[in-house]
Amino acid sequence: MPRPEFDPDLIRELAELLDETGLSEIEVGGGDNRIRVARGTVAQNPAPAPAAAPASPAPEPAPVLNASHPGAVTSPMVGTVYSSPEPGSPPFIQAGDSVTEGQTLMIVEAMKTMNPIRAPRSGTVGRILVENGAPVEYGEVLLLLQ
Repeated sequence: MPRPEFDPDLIRELAELLDETGLSEIEVGGGDNRIRVARGTVAQNPAPAPAAAPASPAPEPAPVLNASHPGAVTSPMVGTVYSSPEPGSPPFIQAGDSVTEGQTLMIVEAMKTMNPIRAPRSGTVGRILVENGAPVEYGEVLLLLQ
């Protein structure tokens, strides 16, 4: 059986096309001739998968807090929460801080507008439940006041 002849320039072009597109293989053909160019190697005898480590007990899930919690301060809108007035400055509050009614606790950015989140009452910041720069939903609990 005669060996089919292939154009080395075509093979190079196909290899370049793999690089440009990020594909792992490409195959072209016409008539009885086909060219397949593939990247990487195929393992003939793959190594066995490592044994799984014994499972450790799952940590207990954190209690779900909703807006009905007596100390919950919730987001009045969908947006991005910020804990400080500008990047690099200290946060408005930290857990354990005493706050007064009306004091700014955080900012929620929505549609390029910075909206202050103010303390609904005086108290102590118990837990802050969101991270700086995190997206928040309407009604999502941001922090708990004690």
